[in-house]
Amino acid sequence: MMNKMDIPDKGNKKRIVIVGGGFGGLKLARKLKNDKFQIVLLDKNNYHLFQPLLYQVATAGIEPSAISFPFRKIFKKRKYFHIRICEALNVMPEQNVLETSIGSITYDYLVIATGCKTNYFGNDKIAEETMSLKTTAEALFNRNQVLESFEKAQNTADIQVREKLMTFVIVGGGATGIELSGALAEMRRFILPQDYPDLDINRMRIILIDAAPRLLSAFSQQSSDEVKNYLEKKGVEVLLNLSVLNYEDNELKLSDNSSILSSNIFWVAGVRANSMPGLPLEAYGPSNRLKVDEYNKVIGSTNIFAIGDTALMVTEKYPKGHPQVVQPAIQQAANLVHNLQHIESDVPLNPFVYHNKGSMATIGRNNAIVELKRIRFSGFPAWAVWLFIHLMSIVGVKNRLFIFIDWMWSYFTYDPSLRLIIKPLNKHRNKKG
Repeated sequence: MMNKMDIPDKGNKKRIVIVGGGFGGLKLARKLKNDKFQIVLLDKNNYHLFQPLLYQVATAGIEPSAISFPFRKIFKKRKYFHIRICEALNVMPEQNVLETSIGSITYDYLVIATGCKTNYFGNDKIAEETMSLKTTAEALFNRNQVLESFEKAQNTADIQVREKLMTFVIVGGGATGIELSGALAEMRRFILPQDYPDLDINRMRIILIDAAPRLLSAFSQQSSDEVKNYLEKKGVEVLLNLSVLNYEDNELKLSDNSSILSSNIFWVAGVRANSMPGLPLEAYGPSNRLKVDEYNKVIGSTNIFAIGDTALMVTEKYPKGHPQVVQPAIQQAANLVHNLQHIESDVPLNPFVYHNKGSMATIGRNNAIVELKRIRFSGFPAWAVWLFIHLMSIVGVKNRLFIFIDWMWSYFTYDPSLRLIIKPLNKHRNKKG
C-alpha cells in the first residue's frame, strides 16, 4: 500500500471522504454537520466549477473565474473539515482504504461524486483531434481555437484553407450542442463582422449534427421542432439521423458517406462516468456508472455511496437511471445527508425519490426553452427565467455580480470584451544572465 495521506486524526468521529466537489459533492459537504463526522473533500481542482456556463467561456462570453469558486473560501470556517487536491486512483473496499495521487486514506464512509467526462465511444482519434467541453482548461482551449481560426483565416490566401477554418461543427444535439450553436450564431451576427471587416463572415458555417431523429431528445417534440427552426433561421445547418465515423486530416466522415471539411469540431455527443476502479465488477453499469440502491449505496458495499452523474439508480420511472444533470445530483446529496445521520442514529433510511423540476436550455439572445411539469414556454420569458436561475445557482455573490455585469454589457452593446487569445508558456525560460 502507498504512503498515508497527511490528515489529522479523526478522534472519536466517523470519517466521511467525499470524492468530487461538483454539484452533488459540494451540496453534501456543505450540509453535513461536524458534530459526528470528520469530513475530507478530495478534488483534482481547488475550486467548484459551474459547468452549465462553460460554453460561454468557450465563446468568449464570460471569464472562467466568474464560474469558479475556491473550496477553501467556501469552507474556511468549518472545523473538522479538510480539503486535499489530488486524484482518486483506486478504492480498496475490504480495507476501507482509498488510494490517491498523494497517498492513501482510510474512511468510515466513502461518497463517490466524481461526475463524468466526454464519451468518445472508443474512438481515440476523435478524442485527440476534437474539442470537448467539460473543464475550464478545455473551455479556454476552445476559446483560443475559435479566435485563432479567424486570425488564421484572415492571414491565408488559400480559399479552401480559409473555409476549413471558418467551418464549425458541433457533434451532439443536447443542451450543450444547441447552446454552443446559438452562441456561435450570435458571434457571427454581432461580433465577428466588426472584429474582422476584411473577412466575408457570411462564409462562416455552423453545422450541428446528431444521430437522433430530433434535437433535445429529453424535451418535448414541440420544443425540439421550435429549437431546430430557430437555429436554422439563424443560419445553423442542422443534420439529424447522422453519426460520425471518423475525423482525420480536417475531414469529418459521416454515416451517409458524406464528409465535411473543418478545422473546428466540438464533440459534445455523450458522457461517461468517472467511476474509479477497485469495486466489484457487478458494481459497474453502462457508461461506467456505479450501480446503486434506493439509498445511493453502491451495490455490494455497506459504506460506499455514489451520487450524481456517477450513480446509476434504476427505477420504474427511470429504467436507464436518472438524467445526468444538476438536479438529481443535488437532490441525492440532500437525501444522503439525512441518511448518513440516520445510520449513526440507527434510524431507518429514506429512499431517494427524484422530483423533476423541469428542464431548460437557451438557444440565443432573447430565446430559451423552459419545460416544467405542466407548463411549457419559450422566447424572452423563458430566456429571463434561464438567466435568473443560472445566476442564482452560481456560488459567490461576487461571481454573480461579475456575470450579471458581463451579460448586461453584452446585451446592450452587442460586444463582450473577452476575446483574448491566452496561451500557457510551453517551454522553459532561458536562464542566461
